[in-house]
Amino acid sequence: MILNGFGHKVQERLLSANIAIVGLGGLGSVVSTYLTLAGLGHLKLFDFDVVEISNLNRQLLYTEDDIGRPKVDVALEKLNRLNPDVTTTGIKTVISTTNVINLLEGVDGVVDCLDNFKTRYIINEAIVKLGIPLFHAACFGFEGRVTTILPGKTACLRCIYPGTIMDSNPTPIVGATCGVIGSLQAMEVIKYIAKIGELLAGKLLLFDGESSVYKLIDVERNDHCPVCGNIH
Repeated sequence: MILNGFGHKVQERLLSANIAIVGLGGLGSVVSTYLTLAGLGHLKLFDFDVVEISNLNRQLLYTEDDIGRPKVDVALEKLNRLNPDVTTTGIKTVISTTNVINLLEGVDGVVDCLDNFKTRYIINEAIVKLGIPLFHAACFGFEGRVTTILPGKTACLRCIYPGTIMDSNPTPIVGATCGVIGSLQAMEVIKYIAKIGELLAGKLLLFDGESSVYKLIDVERNDHCPVCGNIH
């Protein structure tokens, strides 16, 4: 509350926000924790998976006692203990082209904490249709990337990744990479809701943990993009 520019009005904006977090793995654990602690009013959590032992090196919400339980259930329990003033809703489902609009309708923004581009592309089309921001991030090994997509103003995910991307399954990730990238994602959401600072809109932040180097590159809209090309 004493941070310059971050007083009662900003806290009220956070409290009235409704943000969807898609994926409760390494990134989702970090993002959901920090947004809960920041006092985001309503978090809508999506994941269809259960906790596995291979998750525990990077997915901070879970312990060995949670193995076999749905991630949504465990996340709800632990986030509610962190900040009971935040309303959290958990939905265990596989997001598809047939249900994505209904699931995301009414939220103020979507945080992409997924581990596959098939679902990312589905989410991307939905946020363009709904006109809401997408806070995208991805991790691999020691590397990560972050951007904020504002439909009609910035490149969408199809503009940035126009080709077909083959997902690695399982994806090897150093746990601390998720901590770095997930924290940057949460920061983007907070800045967007609070209307403070400069977003990674139209920019892709690349992080190389092996050399501790950050690179910022411009990403431009594709006027012929099949998803967002016709939006002005």
